Amino acid sequence: MSVSSVVVGIDIAKAHFDVAVLGAKLDAQRFDNEAEAHSALAAALKPLGVALVVMEATGGYEAALACALQAAGLPVAVVNPRQARDFAKSMGRLAKTDRIDARMLAEFASVLVRRDDLASLIRPLAGSSRRWRRWSRAGANS
Repeated sequence: MSVSSVVVGIDIAKAHFDVAVLGAKLDAQRFDNEAEAHSALAAALKPLGVALVVMEATGGYEAALACALQAAGLPVAVVNPRQARDFAKSMGRLAKTDRIDARMLAEFASVLVRRDDLASLIRPLAGSSRRWRRWSRAGANS
């Protein structure tokens, strides 16, 4: 990874998400999985020149956050959880906590960002702008 490459891994669950950043001075953090936290994370990441954000597909828990980050102009890849777990195993990381998973996803991002076909991994989620508007209104009203 070059000095200027900043990559992010996000381990997401229903109630919260953990974030690990490689290539920038930003400590690992945990956020509540809600619209305000999505916006706060996007604001924190935007000035870092993030090359790639990687998160696992988690049955929909990732959708609003991925949409918020994409709306902020950040490149987001939502990956198959099996691929992420296989990558962790290949690196010899068998422990499994949210913080460790976020770190492994950031390390996975550091590998993916060097792929020639990276653009094929970064796709807007279906209906992302509609979903983001609905999520942000719901968050603002709660």
